[in-house]
Amino acid sequence: MTRTRRAMLAMLFVGLAIFSCLYTTQALLPTLVEQMGLSSTQAALTVSAATGALALCVIPASILSERFGRGRLLIVSAVGATLLGLVVPLAPNAALLITLRGLQGAVIAGAPATAMAWLSEELSATDLARAMGLYIAGTSIGGLTGRLVPTGIVEFSSWRWALFGSACISLFFALVCILLLPAQRNFTPKALRFGNELRAIVGHLRNRKLVELYLVAFLAMGTFVSMYNFLGFRLIQHFGLAPALAGSVFLFYLSGTWASARAGRLVQQIGHGKTLFASCLLFALGIFACAGPLPLVLLGIVALTVGFFAAHSTASGWVGHLATHDRAEASSMYVFCYYFGSSVLGAVAGLLFDALPWAGFIACYGGAALVLTGLTLTLRKNE
Repeated sequence: MTRTRRAMLAMLFVGLAIFSCLYTTQALLPTLVEQMGLSSTQAALTVSAATGALALCVIPASILSERFGRGRLLIVSAVGATLLGLVVPLAPNAALLITLRGLQGAVIAGAPATAMAWLSEELSATDLARAMGLYIAGTSIGGLTGRLVPTGIVEFSSWRWALFGSACISLFFALVCILLLPAQRNFTPKALRFGNELRAIVGHLRNRKLVELYLVAFLAMGTFVSMYNFLGFRLIQHFGLAPALAGSVFLFYLSGTWASARAGRLVQQIGHGKTLFASCLLFALGIFACAGPLPLVLLGIVALTVGFFAAHSTASGWVGHLATHDRAEASSMYVFCYYFGSSVLGAVAGLLFDALPWAGFIACYGGAALVLTGLTLTLRKNE
């Protein structure tokens, strides 16, 4: 097996390991409300706490990677987070459950903080778009696994066993990553000078295109997570689906896997700007479709999932392409905005879901998606 192929497969398994444990409570939100007596807002915090801690720790993690290496941090993050996943099911109450999920998110931060920089440094420009697409595909499959496995287990057991079973699978993915990940060849350790790292980040914030891509990350991820957090409630409460059947909606993540891989090819054919605009427009249309009857909702879920993953794959790859220096800092800022959006907009979603009818909820997040689409027009013009 060539080094490039090993690197691509290793990053696939990084995505599988990290994302199968990051969102593992998302499919169980209605179950946590029922079995633990949580409010819908508290249940959503089991997701937002993990993504919020990840956002806060991703920049420090990227700085540490400049000294200790991307690969080492990737492995520590993947294994540490999946081992913590074995402890999360032992939480006796909601407060400790949310706290442990926050700690898990903090440990997870090392992987997304360094994955894009590792690929940008170690692979050729011709392989980078494809490798990035494969990594994003791994995140979508991992997200699917982390949702479907606990959804299946909870049908005949408790939420605790559901989370434990999912954590075991995540740990297996992390161990495979250790076996496959090649040693870095193009990494030179730096002394830890936080002032230099801060200047590098500020320098990237002077790049208008990068700032716009960071806003894309914030809006796209925050809106996407908010929709998936509460689609399960909608399917159960309004359409009368059983929890396991409602949870199977995460099978649509497979369409995101296809979209991530396809986006890399589209970028090579028509460019970053056109691909990103088309992806975000599809994302917005999919959200508005979720206001309709069940068949239209299901079609809308496919559309918003395809649009989101294509947009994320395109935007994250574009960051690596635009940042010709201090790539770890550029990537970490993208990841920070990505998960900060997930945490902030995802937490707000619980309040909106409790306060508004479903049509109002859709109007809020559909509006956010339209703003996102308008932002991509600016990026497209300046490509």
